Amino acid sequence: MSSRFQRITPFLWFADQAEQAANFYVSVFDNSRIVTTTQYTKESSQASGQPEGAVMTVDFELDGQTITALNGGPVFRFTEAVSLVVHCRSQDEVDHYWSKLGEGGDENARQCGWLKDRFGLSWQVVPDEMIRLLTDPDPAKVARVHGAIMQMKKLDLNELRKAAA
Repeated sequence: MSSRFQRITPFLWFADQAEQAANFYVSVFDNSRIVTTTQYTKESSQASGQPEGAVMTVDFELDGQTITALNGGPVFRFTEAVSLVVHCRSQDEVDHYWSKLGEGGDENARQCGWLKDRFGLSWQVVPDEMIRLLTDPDPAKVARVHGAIMQMKKLDLNELRKAAA
């Protein structure tokens, strides 16, 4: 018997902005939607300290990837130890996701294709071609590309190509 759930689902803990975050994320990515929302019951409200009837979880899909967001209270915060990677086919995609996800985020938390969004979640916005450049058999080329990446906030595919040449 198969399950309607994917085997592994990222589970994101928010203090109280799970619904706002899920709605924002589905607005950024094509082929995305809110799937289900649950509310705190009297029993779960007492255990969690969240108000009865408040949104507890939001299951949503980002381009086919299921993610669950929880309003769990201010007990835990996001750190850069976990991030979501957005693989991009072009510089236009890098520019789009960098701009949208970074809107209202932490300007000081941007380096080497990483950014922190307005909810504190870290993202890596990465052109697929960069991965190919970093796995080239020529170690000198790889070193130049790494050096270029370390100087960037948003990744610039043209600059990475120049560094590789």
